[in-house]
Amino acid sequence: MIDRSEELITVFGGDGFVGRYVCEQLFRAGVRVRVASRNPRSAYFIQPLAPVGQVGFVKADITNRDSVRHALAGASAAINLVGAFKKMEAVHVDGAHNVAEAARDGGLEALVHVSAIGADPKSASNYGRTKGEGEAAVRELFPNASILRPSLVFGPEDELTNRFAAMASLPFLPVIAARCNFQPVYVRDLGKAIAMAALDPRMYGGRIYEIAGPQRMSMIELHHAILEITGQKPEITPVPDLFANLLSHLGWLPGAPLTRDQWLMLQRDNVPSGELPGLEAFGIKPTPLGAVAYEWLGRFHKGGKFAGRRINLTATN
Repeated sequence: MIDRSEELITVFGGDGFVGRYVCEQLFRAGVRVRVASRNPRSAYFIQPLAPVGQVGFVKADITNRDSVRHALAGASAAINLVGAFKKMEAVHVDGAHNVAEAARDGGLEALVHVSAIGADPKSASNYGRTKGEGEAAVRELFPNASILRPSLVFGPEDELTNRFAAMASLPFLPVIAARCNFQPVYVRDLGKAIAMAALDPRMYGGRIYEIAGPQRMSMIELHHAILEITGQKPEITPVPDLFANLLSHLGWLPGAPLTRDQWLMLQRDNVPSGELPGLEAFGIKPTPLGAVAYEWLGRFHKGGKFAGRRINLTATN
């Protein structure tokens, strides 16, 4: 086994949902990890995952150039996991620029930038556009960066399956953009791919990857899959596109279920193009939703009983 104890990887956004799984993989590889976040205390849950001395924490804001440079001091590689639905220009474009510039100037060996499927400077949504512009900045400043574009990500702490399962306790379950297609990816698979890209830039650097799961499913199929896992039986009610479109114009109101930008994002399928490598490039066999989701969605099972079984979903592969 390669001794990587002298390597230090800074993970921006390591305190987030995906971040904990990326850090876990890095710990297993034996590298030292510096978790960079705006509130380091929010990342302390990561500490028990690593031996003493293998993880450190630093306060950093990727929209602040000096903050980024401080977080990367002495690092051999950087991973940028930071994303936002507010201040997207500052986070996705300026922040990506700051990280890539500091990685270049610091002579780092590797940079992994996590973007999103649908990233495109010409996208109608601000999210897709700023993600695309951020990618362009990274490629210009750090040509050997690995750029990973995941589809929707599911896992124990997600705001996707847990939210839908919680909503399913209602008699009626409204589904917006019922025909929009996704290819959800398991967070552990994504975390492993991100870590591998950071650990081996010679193998994975300089390329863009579209990271998705094994099953393509529509929004309504995704809801049906969650209901099958949890045993819940609300009446599924697709929301007409005309009404959802009108509703999105009120997205600026507090508590609104849908923003205008989210609606624009839902006008395009969130699936791989088929033109770029995916998890197979990392030797990772993608995990189906039904094989693992019962582990955390069992608590939603009728009567509070644990589902305790794997589900064989029938969504299109």
